[in-house]
Amino acid sequence: MVVHAIVSATGEAEVEGSLEPGRLRLCSQIAPFRFRPSVVKDCIHAVLKQELANAEYAPEEMPQLTKRLSENIKDKLKEMGFDRYKMVVQVVIGEQRGEGVFMASRCFWDADTDNYTHDVFMNESLFCVVAAFGCFYY
Repeated sequence: MVVHAIVSATGEAEVEGSLEPGRLRLCSQIAPFRFRPSVVKDCIHAVLKQELANAEYAPEEMPQLTKRLSENIKDKLKEMGFDRYKMVVQVVIGEQRGEGVFMASRCFWDADTDNYTHDVFMNESLFCVVAAFGCFYY
């Protein structure tokens, strides 16, 4: 289907062609809502500090904790106004034994709009690594 849109100075679009209501997205709206890694990292750090400050590592509780953390972080990111982004939040929690851990990911995305950030939290008992990915909806 071919759709032609003319955008006025006020941002109103006049559309020629048939398109379901709510399906028209103006690409000129990308810039103000760009995924900002530094702001997202601050948000993640605040959630981790609040949730894990006094947490103790207990293997039987970690699956629920990782799920709760990822949901809380995802909800906070949605509140920040990234409406046009699909958010992917990955949480890894392990016992603090002085060992190292490597975490890697690879993505195929649009380098102009998509981005990610990560944060690490450690206390005496556990470590937590969070990666958040923002992928723009066109």
